Amino acid sequence: MPLAVRQRPRAVLWSAAGVVTLGFLIALEITARRYGLPGPMVHQAQEVIVAPKSGFLLYASMALMMVVLDWRQRWIAVGAAVGIDAVFLLVRWAVGADLNGGHPFGNGALWVILGVAVLAVTRRTGRERLLLLKGVGLGLLLVTGRKTGDTWLLITSETRVTVLDQYLANADHALGNPSWLVGRMVRATGPVGAQLLDYVYAQLAVAAVFVALYQLRNVAVERRFPGHHIVRTFLVIGLLGPGIYMIFPVVGPIFAFGADGGHWALANLWPDTPPSIATPHAMPFDEITPRNCMPSLHTAWATAIFIHSRKGPRALRLAGTFWLIATLTATLGFGYHYGVDLVAGVVFAYTIEAAMRMIDRGWDRSGIQLVAYGTTVFAALLLCYRYASLEMATYPWLFGPLLILAMASVVYGYLRTTRTWEPEAAAAQRPSSQPELTAVP
Repeated sequence: MPLAVRQRPRAVLWSAAGVVTLGFLIALEITARRYGLPGPMVHQAQEVIVAPKSGFLLYASMALMMVVLDWRQRWIAVGAAVGIDAVFLLVRWAVGADLNGGHPFGNGALWVILGVAVLAVTRRTGRERLLLLKGVGLGLLLVTGRKTGDTWLLITSETRVTVLDQYLANADHALGNPSWLVGRMVRATGPVGAQLLDYVYAQLAVAAVFVALYQLRNVAVERRFPGHHIVRTFLVIGLLGPGIYMIFPVVGPIFAFGADGGHWALANLWPDTPPSIATPHAMPFDEITPRNCMPSLHTAWATAIFIHSRKGPRALRLAGTFWLIATLTATLGFGYHYGVDLVAGVVFAYTIEAAMRMIDRGWDRSGIQLVAYGTTVFAALLLCYRYASLEMATYPWLFGPLLILAMASVVYGYLRTTRTWEPEAAAAQRPSSQPELTAVP
């Protein structure tokens, strides 16, 4: 089959995905405006001038964009970004402009990304233009994904007036209330441990960029992107996850059972005293705190970093393992999540990763079964948390091992299935042709 014919379905698929994504962003922008909130596209456009919320993320996005440039062009891009940021800094200092909680740098990186887009449209043609635009799109998708997530969180707090934390607090008894245990451990480490974990938690996207840069290191030479890389999984996790927030709104133990919840909290128990087992009810909460616990997307993203770092050098593998462990510790130790959130987050990540790999290699029976199984387990977890939380708390010796077994079965299924997709395994399974022995008369 000719290459052009084989690539046509994939081109149609990605064109459709682009249209759907644009429609989703426009719909989110309109929805945010209805609640008097800034939408993701307008918010991102403002950072061309105003102090960005995360300068680190903008420079990480520029680094992703630069995978399509040669080394000379990269040095020019970095120099231009730093120079533009220096000008912005001097102007803000001269006019006494307030940063409003933003970073004093990052505008230059965004200007460079947009400048490369203009260069691609006006000075390049054919495949070279397409490659540059893909790099720009990769960088902008990362920051747009962050803005989209922020907008989703604001919408959840405005539209979900009640939360289901009592259900998860019950379900968490099956795991031994890990948020309360790890919360006391983190508090015992003092400010140094808390600051380290806070940095890891806040810069998760930057960590993903380091893995992406390794995976995309040959783009500038080969003039094409690999079929699958971490950015795709990262973005899909961020796109689908907030939809679950709307179905299963939860604020987290430090808000529902801790001091940060103020008078909305059921009690001030976290992290010293786990809540007692009781019949759960949906409870009202404020219109400020995001309902962003179920599933734990930080866990899902850290899991994606861990998965994609496995094929890198030893230093990258160690970094991926550290980021996963530190993220899990932070999500529990800061009281942002219950243990059952993390279990759901791991299942969510492996299922999406399997689906993204299938899109690249083509759907077959084993891949469809894997994605269907992961989806089923994830749905079963949500149903158990919602309708069997009291039983989970009453019989932790039964439901605790079942939760871990369900999560482990998805991980094992992923490893067993994807191992057969590797080139080495495929070559080993392919029957080799043996020369026939011919008798000599």
